[in-house]
Amino acid sequence: MFDEITKKQVEAVAEIKAALDKTQLEKVETKWLGRKNGVMLEIMKELQKTVGEERKQFGQAANQLKQAIEQALREKHAELSEAAWSNLLAGERLDVTQPALPGATVGHYHPLTLVQRELEDLFTSMGFMVVDGPELESDYFNFTALNIPADHPARDMQDTLYIKDHPEWLMRTQTSPVQIRAMQKYGAPLRIVVPGKCFRNEATDARHEHTFYQLEGLVLDKGINFSHLKATLEAVAQHLYGPQTKMRLLPKFYPFVEPGVRGEVTCSLCAGQGCRVCKNSGWLEIFGAGLVHPNVLEAGGINPEKYQGFAFGFGLTRLVMLKYGINDVRLLESGSMKFLEQF
Repeated sequence: MFDEITKKQVEAVAEIKAALDKTQLEKVETKWLGRKNGVMLEIMKELQKTVGEERKQFGQAANQLKQAIEQALREKHAELSEAAWSNLLAGERLDVTQPALPGATVGHYHPLTLVQRELEDLFTSMGFMVVDGPELESDYFNFTALNIPADHPARDMQDTLYIKDHPEWLMRTQTSPVQIRAMQKYGAPLRIVVPGKCFRNEATDARHEHTFYQLEGLVLDKGINFSHLKATLEAVAQHLYGPQTKMRLLPKFYPFVEPGVRGEVTCSLCAGQGCRVCKNSGWLEIFGAGLVHPNVLEAGGINPEKYQGFAFGFGLTRLVMLKYGINDVRLLESGSMKFLEQF
């Protein structure tokens, strides 16, 4: 019986090496290792009939046969794969003298991506981490955890896009929910910026769009105060619009910060002299900010007695419009090549 197994090993290896393609190789593999009527299956059935020392020797021989078949199959699979790849390359031909095909163009980044990456580079150089979160958000993270009460106008369905038959889910109206998620995940101290897409049920016009982009920022640490917020925002404004840019902070209520401010910078189009874009005021509002409300810190699992923080939010879409002098927000989502090829 042992001589017979040796003969089968020689026979199996020979058949495997003789296979011309993967189809033939699969047939050979099925013949020898098939689970229904393969040769190895028949040999194992014979093994069950033996006992004692004969069973031990029989088992060793059968195991050696199986290992030899599997090794031969691996080598043949590798050989056929290499041959197929070589044949494919042999059929390829690159003519390096051929001129560029007519109409071929090189793409480039969208203006939103350009400004987003510029800001991400600035903030990472200041020690911030860039994070992201879901666009389909829960009512809890989008509103409740941010200290927005149930009767706040922001919860009105005229502003928020809720999911039909699932009022607890909505398309996020701001990037702020990521603040809570980041606090719960990373704790404090923390420095993050959150660029991303937001959605609101807006009546679209030259200044409003139902889909827009924000860039949110959050800093948590011990001893954080308003001067840290002001210095950070001044650095951003001057980075975007030049060192001559001035900034002012005016009181404004936001439920998730206390106190809250709206940030304005000198109009980059008229250098603060007054124009149609800034309504002849010389100033443009580009962000909201403030010191993080204790209720928001607690929702994020942070002890407000130990840590303080500030948060800010830029309308990334508005920053792009100001930087490039775009007078209609709808152009950014239009997909118009005539518009996009200018950047």
